[in-house]
Amino acid sequence: MSRSLVIVESPAKAKTIEKYLGKGFEVKASIGHIMDLPKNDIGVELKKRTFEPHLIVSPGKEKIVEQLKKAGARADAIFLAPDPDREGEAIAAHLAFQLGHTAAERKKIRRVTFNEITRKAVKEAFEHPRDVDQHLVDAQQTRRVLDRLVGYQISPLLWDKVRRGLSAGRVQTVALRLIVEREREIGAFQPVEYWTLDALLHPDRQPEKPFQAHFVGIDGEPARVPNGKDKDGKDQFIANALPDEKSMRDVVAALDDATWSLASVQSRERQRRPLPPFITSQLQRDASSKLGFNVRRTMGVAQRLYEGVDLGPDGTVGLITYMRTDSPRVAPDAIGSARAWIEKQLGAAYLPDSANVFKGKKDAQDAHEAIRPTDVSRTPESIAKYMSDEQLKLYTLIWKRFIASQMTPAVYDVTTAKIEAASRKTRKTYDFRASGSVLRFDGFLKIYEAIEEKKDDDDESANRLPDLDNVSRLELEKLLPEQSFTQPPPRYNEASLVKELEERGIGRPSTYASIINTIQDREYVVKHGGSRGRFYPTEIGMVVCDLLVENFPYIFDTAYTAKLEEELDDIEDGKEKWTDLLNGFYSYFEKELKDAGKKMRNIKRLEQVTNEKCELCGSPLVLKWGKFGTFYACSAYDKKDPASCTFTKENTASKPDLNTPEGMEADEKEEYCENCGKTMVLRRGPFGPFMACPDYNADPPCKTIRKLSQKQQQKPPEPTGEDCPVCGKPLVLRQGAYGEFVSCSGYPKCKYVKQNLIEGMKCPKCGEGDLAERRARRGNVFWGCTSYPKCDFTSNYKPVPKKCPQCGSPYLVEKTLRSGIYLECPNRKKSAEEESRAKRGKKAAAEPAEKAVVCTYSRRIGNAPPPPTAETHGPVPESKVGQKELQPA
Repeated sequence: MSRSLVIVESPAKAKTIEKYLGKGFEVKASIGHIMDLPKNDIGVELKKRTFEPHLIVSPGKEKIVEQLKKAGARADAIFLAPDPDREGEAIAAHLAFQLGHTAAERKKIRRVTFNEITRKAVKEAFEHPRDVDQHLVDAQQTRRVLDRLVGYQISPLLWDKVRRGLSAGRVQTVALRLIVEREREIGAFQPVEYWTLDALLHPDRQPEKPFQAHFVGIDGEPARVPNGKDKDGKDQFIANALPDEKSMRDVVAALDDATWSLASVQSRERQRRPLPPFITSQLQRDASSKLGFNVRRTMGVAQRLYEGVDLGPDGTVGLITYMRTDSPRVAPDAIGSARAWIEKQLGAAYLPDSANVFKGKKDAQDAHEAIRPTDVSRTPESIAKYMSDEQLKLYTLIWKRFIASQMTPAVYDVTTAKIEAASRKTRKTYDFRASGSVLRFDGFLKIYEAIEEKKDDDDESANRLPDLDNVSRLELEKLLPEQSFTQPPPRYNEASLVKELEERGIGRPSTYASIINTIQDREYVVKHGGSRGRFYPTEIGMVVCDLLVENFPYIFDTAYTAKLEEELDDIEDGKEKWTDLLNGFYSYFEKELKDAGKKMRNIKRLEQVTNEKCELCGSPLVLKWGKFGTFYACSAYDKKDPASCTFTKENTASKPDLNTPEGMEADEKEEYCENCGKTMVLRRGPFGPFMACPDYNADPPCKTIRKLSQKQQQKPPEPTGEDCPVCGKPLVLRQGAYGEFVSCSGYPKCKYVKQNLIEGMKCPKCGEGDLAERRARRGNVFWGCTSYPKCDFTSNYKPVPKKCPQCGSPYLVEKTLRSGIYLECPNRKKSAEEESRAKRGKKAAAEPAEKAVVCTYSRRIGNAPPPPTAETHGPVPESKVGQKELQPA
């Protein structure tokens, strides 16, 4: 019997597919990419301008590659089945390269793709295998080379001019630029005052039918207030408004004796058409606005829905189609299924005569379908018990959006009334308008409530008008003048940033999440204000953005970045050679890189004179650049003079102002796995704390981890309730390089640090100092004399103020071993060390000869602590121990 090897990129996907293929197929996972550019070198050929990448097996993937090679050698056929996009095609190409060294090996390698992981789709894909699409591979490879050229050649400039550890990304810098420019736009915003006027009216002799009308103009001339110019230089106006309080008072006074009449009433029908099924960017936006999911969480949950959820008797089933797509296209079979469900469950009134067809803005990745359920008969209610809460929420959103897309429009009856108020004082007619709408037929809104942007000042849905037939005169109840000010544009949140990137053509669906993650991980922006929080650029983010835009105006131009995305699409379609794009890019980039090396400002040497005065000596303060941004320092400071003024203070003006209405919501405390969407947990490993997916050791596992920067690892100072014995200020618990410690909140003026002393015990060597807990650079704890360096007494075990009953030693030590916790005499350790030294043949130190005290006292006082587990210490890094995992306790 022939045997076939199938390779996918994730264990969850492998588990689902293996069930569909049955016997004769072995399914293995590559765990993502198996080859990449080297980390310690640019890895791209630049001398001859071939731009050929030097790919190596990704560190940590050597064992996986060897396992796949062995499995491939046993197989009669090899099917490569990573995701149906550029990244998936590149993974397939790298697998083919590793497994197909000979002509015979290459002949048995085939590529299969499917847009949904269902039995039917998988079977059809294996009936129509193909070769690896080199155009798709070239498009992915070009993006990778572009990003490597920018990152590896600009980042060293930032290390030299600003700070080590910074990075420059081709697309992430443009996204950062949008956030920085929006922040400056907000800072430069000048509010404009305007006044609006509403009139509460009712038909003559019918006070039980009140309604509200808006003031719109005088004698047919619209009322409007100038509001600057738009980006194209055209004048902007605030409609239906007056400029100041005096103008409003004049209008209100003129209406005191006005006669109110109904000039006209118009009724019309308005249809609200259903929205297309989700594409990636719209799913990310709606999940943010409706569910409060960030982009990373949305894509992680969608990934699991695509790869498969265990539905009990039905086994593991892929519930949605592939979630990275720009196309609203839907397969005819899926449309037919949706229409059949609508007619059966909702009735013919909700089914349009013909299927609704939607066209995308462009043909990018149009080989994919829109995001939809794989089977509309699996309603959210019918499978809710098999899904987690977040999976159910997202699946419900996708299912309802798809069903609604094939339904009839919602129908409203819209009424617009024009009202005139004739003033006897001014002999002018003041124009008012009232609009209202009534939902006559809910249509697709029966399933999916879409978010509709407000397009004008007349909120029809909030104002239902009474029957105005045969009404001519109106009575005024009261006037409602209101003062307002224009507001600055809102800061970006994840949803609005994705929308802006999409509209400008920057990035693609598969890159939005990584762009947003990167600018936050690099601490170029902070997100504040809860799950729908807004992005605030940090000082380092603004400095980096300014330097890059100043020195690389062409490369980091938003229009040029969008143009590169279009060219990548052309490479995918075979319309352009990948080397032509890179040659064109590098000709600009090389010139700007050379100029930047000479002209870029050196922020490290910043020394800007200010009007601030030193609080200690009165000298002028200068603005300098430090590890955490700008700070004020006394200009009288001299490195060579120890007695010079050392006053410094924080530059608070450079920090983002988070006390804005947008940021008042509590910050989001949870972080979500980018692969499965589950809440990440904080764990501590051999190399410090890190975030990890709770399913790290599950079956199938999710190996997502994220390192924390030094700043992220630090907890904010926590009050202890004690006061400093030196200055009286509160003591706080801080996080340092070697662990937690308690110090004065008045630091750096007060440098008091509370030490963990052993009560009732003095140093056994000098008899004067106390014994305090210390922590070495490697993280190990030891105990030492507080009189150091006068006294060098140390102990690796905690001294206990008890006398040894055998030899009379003034103290014992507490040891924690695997067999338990013991109290032992320190002389027992001393004799053991001397015996070991004698065995190794080493000479004793040059000290006065003393007879060694031999003591064997040891007493067990407790049980040993439990061994570390994956739950308490996190997974062991694979780079250190291969595929070893911590087992649960």
